[in-house]
Amino acid sequence: MAESKLRTLAMQFSVDTIKFCETIKGHSSLINQLERSATSIGANIHEANYAHGKADFIAKLQIALKECFETEYWLELFVKADLTEREAVKPLYNQCGTLRKLLVSSVNTAKDNLHENKSAE
Repeated sequence: MAESKLRTLAMQFSVDTIKFCETIKGHSSLINQLERSATSIGANIHEANYAHGKADFIAKLQIALKECFETEYWLELFVKADLTEREAVKPLYNQCGTLRKLLVSSVNTAKDNLHENKSAE
């Protein structure tokens, strides 16, 4: 079975974020927060594939979406605190934005499908 585009993008985003974090000197607690939120996106997407039903699937994707928003916060903080240049995190912003859009779409589709299935019963 081929991996989903969302899972593939999330894995690459995790790898790219870890590599970016290796370039930052000091501020280990902030780096830890960024790494945790960024890698949690993919972990929750992966976990959603093994959900215990549609509601659990939706919940896992919503957690991944929340982690996207948190990751965007940490990236912005790194820029505002002059720990990195905006250009250095621009690819990560773009990747995170793509993941966020795909997750919003996936959550909405899953919710619509859940409601359709309930109304058909």
